[in-house]
Amino acid sequence: MSSTEERIRAIVDQTVEIEGREAGQPLDLSRNVADAGVASSDIVAFWQMVNQEFGTDISAEEFAELLTPQDLINHLESSG
Repeated sequence: MSSTEERIRAIVDQTVEIEGREAGQPLDLSRNVADAGVASSDIVAFWQMVNQEFGTDISAEEFAELLTPQDLINHLESSG
């Protein structure tokens, strides 16, 4: 099974375009995706894909607090 980080990167590559990052490149784990030029509709798609991929039910309010990949990874690993 892929690591949580690898799975998050795959979801990012499918749903989000981050300024200055090509698909497949490592993620800047401390960069807030909302500050990286990501459209709010893409963030919603990312949130939905994370819930689907990990079988979670993270609320929109909670997800809004997890907008760095590292925060999201930490949350998923601690609740999994």
